[in-house]
Amino acid sequence: MIGRQRVEPGPGQESVWDYPRPPRMEDVEEKVKIVFGDVTLAYTTRAKRVLETSHPPVYYIPPEDIRMEHLKPSGGTSYCEWKGRAGYYDVEVDGRTEERAAWFYPSPTPSFRDLKDYVAFYPSRMDACWVGGEKVEAQEGDFYGGWITSSIVGPFKGSFGTWGW
Repeated sequence: MIGRQRVEPGPGQESVWDYPRPPRMEDVEEKVKIVFGDVTLAYTTRAKRVLETSHPPVYYIPPEDIRMEHLKPSGGTSYCEWKGRAGYYDVEVDGRTEERAAWFYPSPTPSFRDLKDYVAFYPSRMDACWVGGEKVEAQEGDFYGGWITSSIVGPFKGSFGTWGW
């Protein structure tokens, strides 16, 4: 964490520097909503979030709570040492397309088997993402896809110069 100071969490806040490595998955009871264009792509109270040291949480939505007709399989994959190989979706609404805006794990590792086919969205590529009524900010960079709320403090990995943390 060269050149950055850890932010101490206040009451009701979490520091990403207290998150574990390897990451931990947990159920989310708050309402999670994702909007693209004039369509609510997802709305759920059954999301899961993955917490990993230095990263804002990533929220995963069960496919049953997603308007899957707006997600089209995209080319390419990526690999996470903890969760396995990810596939990607393009998001299409009313002629507007955001390529590789969401990802999923069709065959996750045993520790993350409950994420099978759940979908995570890059908040930077959506028009709005909400957790518990709060609009989230996107994690910097174009790789990690974390969701930042007022209850999360950093600094956060993802921006230029932080990948080596």
